[in-house]
Amino acid sequence: MRSKRTVPRKRVSKRKVGRSPKRSAALRAESGIRSQLLDLREQVDIVLPEMTARVAALEHLLLELTLCTRDDLRRAREFVRMQEA
Repeated sequence: MRSKRTVPRKRVSKRKVGRSPKRSAALRAESGIRSQLLDLREQVDIVLPEMTARVAALEHLLLELTLCTRDDLRRAREFVRMQEA
């Protein structure tokens, strides 16, 4: 009986396993700040419509209870716009 001939296997060169190249500290910090800004933007996008609705509800109550007039509300809005500028 013939013995089976073993076929020599080719050796595969091993790849160097290492860490990916490090990013500079400035890039890491910028990435962190960018993610914080995105989180803040998302929070503002959630809160702003709610605050707008609350202000509208308060204006409605003020008018309904005749605590102020539409002209008073208009002047108050103009005042706020001037303060923002």
